[in-house]
Amino acid sequence: MFFEPDRLNFFRPLAGKHRGVVVACVRALYERLHGPSADYGQNLTRDGLRDLLLPVVQESRQVMLAQEEAAADAGLADDDLIPAGADDQQSSSALLRTLLRDGWLETFGDRAGLVTAYRFTRAGKLFAEAFWAIDRRSARTRQRNVRSCRNALNAALRNVDAYDLIDAYDYAEKVISDLSEGVDYFQELVRRLMLEASQTPWDGFMEFLDRFEKEFKKQLTADSIERHRQAIRDVIARLHSLEHDKSQALEDQLNDIARWASQERQGPSTLEWMLDRIEEMVEAACTTKHPELIKAMSVYMQRAASIVQQALMLRGGQTRQAYSVAIGKTAKLSGAAQDALLERIGAAIAPAEIRLLDPAGFKLRSASQRRKALTVTAQPKVTRDARLAAAMYRAEADAFALSNDDIVHRIRAELRLRDRPIRLSTLPVATTTDVLNNMQVVEAVRGARDGRLTVQKLPSKLWNEFYAGDDYQIEMKHDPE
Repeated sequence: MFFEPDRLNFFRPLAGKHRGVVVACVRALYERLHGPSADYGQNLTRDGLRDLLLPVVQESRQVMLAQEEAAADAGLADDDLIPAGADDQQSSSALLRTLLRDGWLETFGDRAGLVTAYRFTRAGKLFAEAFWAIDRRSARTRQRNVRSCRNALNAALRNVDAYDLIDAYDYAEKVISDLSEGVDYFQELVRRLMLEASQTPWDGFMEFLDRFEKEFKKQLTADSIERHRQAIRDVIARLHSLEHDKSQALEDQLNDIARWASQERQGPSTLEWMLDRIEEMVEAACTTKHPELIKAMSVYMQRAASIVQQALMLRGGQTRQAYSVAIGKTAKLSGAAQDALLERIGAAIAPAEIRLLDPAGFKLRSASQRRKALTVTAQPKVTRDARLAAAMYRAEADAFALSNDDIVHRIRAELRLRDRPIRLSTLPVATTTDVLNNMQVVEAVRGARDGRLTVQKLPSKLWNEFYAGDDYQIEMKHDPE
């Protein structure tokens, strides 16, 4: 159970008026203990923990005052997390005691330094990671869970290892969460657009372009769920049709290391249930979440383009307003006053240079070109005929690919059998394999690793019904006695 005796008041620090300071301290602790720049070679002692929390409390002093006023207005119950009138040092010590008391932190003995060190509890680490990840949303890297799911399934098929299959299950779950996170991201951008519609949203749009280049571009192309969908189906089908002994071995491993799956499954086989669940999650990501991501991105792009276009039109209207004012003033004047105003306007715009665009130099894209540009990132679907043609091409290429090691082994056997040098013209040409071997034997002998085989070009020529060329003599060097 989550609410064990040591965690009965786990959420109490987040329910009081100082919750913002608590979250900031928890985020700083996670960055120190588990962030990218964490120092794993040195444990966090009490002095180090106090030095870490003190700057956070100092930065949050103004926020604390605003939170106390907001809490008083909202009628929140007062808490004794930070005593009234406490200075920064006392506030950081009070926060430390609270996190220890309510189950966020725990102590352990540092044998190297013979001191008491501090670390997150398991529950504290999970919630601290959530706070840290929310604050670093734009800095998170994309996880290629679609490709990882496919690779894990291939590894499970190749190695007959249940751990690879469990990894594939975890990756399949993260595929949907990644797509859901993308949908939430674009919906948040749309809400921000509506709130800031009076200003041109350049900052948010540039952030989107940067994230699209680093994350969504690959997610929609190289790591698209649609691209790997059929490959994942094929591997799952091959896992379903494993031999009985391999299938039983996987079943036994899963029942041993994944007891949670044995409890959640529906049916007698854990292996079959897990494979079905992976396929269902991939299909759900393809048919539901992936279209939602495309639609959410399209909605944001349309809203952003509309607002930017309106901002440009308003800016253009403001620049044209000066010409309207000048025309109105000129119309009200007459005679010398009008000439003097026009002379001043002419002197002001004299440095301006007007250039006209040649209409033949540019043209707008047609509707078909725009549709093609929108669909260029979508991977084409491979038909059965295309796969068959590719397989035939590979088979034809492999049919004429011979191993040099096999040819050298064959020549050595012939030399031991005949116990004398061999001429290329005396080798048999009864089959296609014999002909291909003979055409490649000189190159294979010259590239042999041990160097015991030698090849010598003869003045005579070789003629047969398949090819014509120089004749060669092949012999083996004998070790000196």
